Amino acid sequence: MAVTESAPAVPPAARTQTRTPDGPVTGTPADAATGTHTPTPRDTAPPQDTALPRGGATIRDTATVPIRDGANPGSSDRGPAVRGPSDRAAPAQGVAAQGGAAPEAAAQGAADRAAPAQGSGGRAAPAQGPAEQGGGGGYEGILRRQSLRESAARTYARSLPIVPVRARGLTIEGADGRRYLDCLSGAGTLALGHNHPVVLEAVKKVLDSGAPLHVLDLATPVKDAFTSELFATLPGELADNARIQFCGPAGTDAVEAALKLVRTATGRSGLLAFTGAYHGMTSGALDASGGATDVRVTRLPYPHSYRCPYGVGGARGAQLAARWTENLLDDPKSGVTTPAGMILEAVQGEGGVIPAPDDWMRRMRRITADRSIPLVVDEVQTGVGRTGAFWAVEHSGVVPDVMVLSKAIGGSLPLAVIVYRSELDAWEPGAHAGTFRGNQLAMAAGTATLAYVRENGLAERAGTLGARLIGRLRGLAAAHPCVGDVRGRGLMIGVELVDPDAAGPDDPVPPAAPALALAVQQECLARGLIVELGGRHSAVVRLLPPLTITDEQATAVLDRFADALAAAERAHIPQLPAARRPTAPRTVPGPSH
Repeated sequence: MAVTESAPAVPPAARTQTRTPDGPVTGTPADAATGTHTPTPRDTAPPQDTALPRGGATIRDTATVPIRDGANPGSSDRGPAVRGPSDRAAPAQGVAAQGGAAPEAAAQGAADRAAPAQGSGGRAAPAQGPAEQGGGGGYEGILRRQSLRESAARTYARSLPIVPVRARGLTIEGADGRRYLDCLSGAGTLALGHNHPVVLEAVKKVLDSGAPLHVLDLATPVKDAFTSELFATLPGELADNARIQFCGPAGTDAVEAALKLVRTATGRSGLLAFTGAYHGMTSGALDASGGATDVRVTRLPYPHSYRCPYGVGGARGAQLAARWTENLLDDPKSGVTTPAGMILEAVQGEGGVIPAPDDWMRRMRRITADRSIPLVVDEVQTGVGRTGAFWAVEHSGVVPDVMVLSKAIGGSLPLAVIVYRSELDAWEPGAHAGTFRGNQLAMAAGTATLAYVRENGLAERAGTLGARLIGRLRGLAAAHPCVGDVRGRGLMIGVELVDPDAAGPDDPVPPAAPALALAVQQECLARGLIVELGGRHSAVVRLLPPLTITDEQATAVLDRFADALAAAERAHIPQLPAARRPTAPRTVPGPSH
């Protein structure tokens, strides 16, 4: 029997803020028949401006479309809160609900957070139909068959035992009817969130045109449009003299291509890489990553203010790391010959969300340029506005010799390229190839995504909102001693959890607390929030929301995270003295932006 889902109660004042999805897009991607492409603002009306709850600027309130047909349009796409046991602490006040927030926005947020969808046990009613039931046994059967059939190498499915059946924007709906706020975003792939209208329209346009979907590396109007839009976003000094190589549709193959390129161009084989790095799962990419052993790679110290290898942190720690690199290359007895290239991340993601200082980035550029060493920057996760600039290298003004790009450039579909200075183009035909490097649907979706981020200032928006979120999360440390460090750039944020009572007298900071981090992740999932873990010991809770997240949704993310943190801390640190034991979670106001 079908169950009718009740929409969360919405105050009358809040209903006047109903959002509308973006209309169809014309002109991007290119028409498959004519090849026309003009990267100009959308022909349809832009998203409506919405006042920021704090500060006087306006933002682009990007598409937040209700998942269920007939749902109350005023309830927003984040869906009702998924609550755990009734004894969990009350939600904390978040970004939009604190000092100066519009009363109607705060009331709507409270209503949305408090009211679960109706169904058995207060949970959302299970979705009906073959897609949700999966051919027998419901979603539990799907999960059971996955565990029996898929390899032991599966990862996200272990910590996130959900079966997504619908998604829109920030929200995922599972086959069991629960809704989740997705702050994993396909490990940073979904710059515009799930199923954004401009992406769907771009894909539909190609499908309806009759254009070929698989073309190897042949030229097509869709491919030409993608390349033109991508080059329009690159640092000018690189774009004016660039070549592009389409790779197999994964970032790790693009890394392989970049390493092969610089080795071919220089005639050298060695490589400089950094501690804590992650560049992919294929052989060469793993060699350049932080956990590699017995390879042709020289490992250099990456600056880390919180866990500085020199014990000093800050600007001084970064200076020492740069000095070590310079000395190693110039010392004739170091055992390190001039390498084929240096590869680095402007923000180490899997390494624990560690932003490289801008001065250190510029120093690496000088060191490599002075010694004719190509600089390769891996922008697979940091690109397309994620860090508050379209490309993370733009914060420092560094122009690399090679940029490795994937994830968000495909608009949620598989796509990977390298872009590099033409002087390095010493390859013979077929030196790097791949059957699926001509993914037309991904190129169309990517063109639409790149243009939308550029035209709507989503990179700048990510920088503003990210700084505010980091400030609020840092405020949690006052009530939660297990919060060792909060860091990041833009909407690439990490919260490192520690054991505050396990630090020795010579330890500058407490040791990591991976078990606590795992408990926080599980408590977040119970409250309808999807987060990932990273860092050296998997003790960093990572937040990678889509760039289209609204202030109201950001508040909901903070509330659920603070609630989950308090619950996990109470369960895992019961021995804390009463004076230090965490109380009801709260978010301390940070600076306005």
